[in-house]
Amino acid sequence: MSRWLSSSGAAGAATLLSRILGFVRESAYAAFMGTGPVADAFFLAFQIPNLFRRLLGEGALSSAFIPVFKETERKEGVAAAWRVGLACTWAVFLACTAICLVLLGAVSLVLWYSNSKSNVYFHIDIHTELMFQLMRWMLPYLPLVCVAAGFIGMLNARNHFFLPALGATMLNVAMLASVWWLTPYFGTQLHTQIFALAVGVVVAGVAQAAFQIPSLVSEGFQFRWLSPWKEPAVREVARRMGPSVIGVAAFQINTVLCQSFAYTHGREIISSFNYAVRLMELPQGVVGISLATVMLTELSTLAADKKFPEFRSTLTEGLQQLLFLTLLPLILLLTLSEPIVRLLFERGEFKAASTAQVTLMMLCLSPSLMAFSLNNVLARAFYALGDTKTPMRISLAAIAANFVAAFISVSLMPKAGLAIANSASSTMQCFLLFYALKRKQPKFDLPALFAPVLRMGAAGLVAAVTALGSAWIWNRWVGHATLPTKMGATFIPMAVATVAYFLTATRLKIREASDVLTVLRRRKKTPASISTAGQTSD
Repeated sequence: MSRWLSSSGAAGAATLLSRILGFVRESAYAAFMGTGPVADAFFLAFQIPNLFRRLLGEGALSSAFIPVFKETERKEGVAAAWRVGLACTWAVFLACTAICLVLLGAVSLVLWYSNSKSNVYFHIDIHTELMFQLMRWMLPYLPLVCVAAGFIGMLNARNHFFLPALGATMLNVAMLASVWWLTPYFGTQLHTQIFALAVGVVVAGVAQAAFQIPSLVSEGFQFRWLSPWKEPAVREVARRMGPSVIGVAAFQINTVLCQSFAYTHGREIISSFNYAVRLMELPQGVVGISLATVMLTELSTLAADKKFPEFRSTLTEGLQQLLFLTLLPLILLLTLSEPIVRLLFERGEFKAASTAQVTLMMLCLSPSLMAFSLNNVLARAFYALGDTKTPMRISLAAIAANFVAAFISVSLMPKAGLAIANSASSTMQCFLLFYALKRKQPKFDLPALFAPVLRMGAAGLVAAVTALGSAWIWNRWVGHATLPTKMGATFIPMAVATVAYFLTATRLKIREASDVLTVLRRRKKTPASISTAGQTSD
């Protein structure tokens, strides 16, 4: 347990750094463009190329590729596994380039037809036109980030997690540079300066892919042309990846579909929802995705060796650890949403009204944190067993439910509808995945899995009361008028609630708390462990 928990800690540490930089980036975005129509146009335009980063970089490609890579490595050796990796990389690059060209053509056609003098039937407003123009600039990011995802998948398959996850920091550095240094070269108006951010997105894709190359070369990878059409493993990865694109990424697909619908109901909904999602992505990335990434390799190995009792016990331990680690950030987001939003975003063009709007989104979206994290691990359990169809079918049902819920909730409550719909659909997906897994593995012991949940809930309740109480005391006696007091209003209740959570969990003898503390003590004794984990056998 502690071995792969430590590995997920290495990936989580890199993801934490990336998410922190991501918050700095979003804070810079908020100060630069707030939550107005230009911000909505940028965020919606970025959703299309960014969807592929989320699908491949955080799920589908690694979920399909790693089991095939490990099977090839065990049966044919490392050289054959590298051949599979190279062929898959070329396949991903060529396929994504083709998709990029098709989308570029479609967007250009829409813009041309809308502005055509002979067109009397179809016209788009100025902000929608800006959205399509920004999308056209950012689409080359698509093949770049997909190649980076392929590189990361190969490194994860070789038990490298820290440095590959650290590559996401390059994306944030490039995008931050575009806000701080590139925007003055694009004019003085927001609707022209926003194109500097689009350039930063493409540069970020180049940087993220290039960052992985030294680690790959040190492992023995040689980049050269290799026809993907002649490699059977590529077809196997494609076969598995097709359903898993939907299986792992239901949340991201839901986001794109529903944001496109919500865009017609107001010009501040998309940006407000985007900032709320960014807040939730920190615990998702550090805990849910990092743990799921490491567990996929472990579960794939056990499934390949037909060690199904060990497979079930490993999955149970991983899910219990996920429940324990996700509960605390869920409580902190529910109890401290307003001070968190105020500290991170409220400056420049991001006013107090924007804080209230994003806080409402955050409160409605937070319940999906637990479900989304569980969905990542449960879907990967199916992929390790070679089953990609079951998660696909469940995700299709969740997507349909989400769109219906979004149609109703956005129409009735535009300011919170997107968040409510996402929370409802991700929770439904989680229940269906548990039900399907129990049917596929009848010996999977669900009562044993949820045995510590009541004790975890008690620890969570103590943390919630502590967070609310300490926040009330701080606002009563100190306030939040300055930056230091805003920081105190956020971090003091967080710290007190975290201590209360772990102390209560320890007193209640929750094993997952002891596992976390053991790993932390071990890392404190060996400060080089993180860098070693990223470079050798993390």
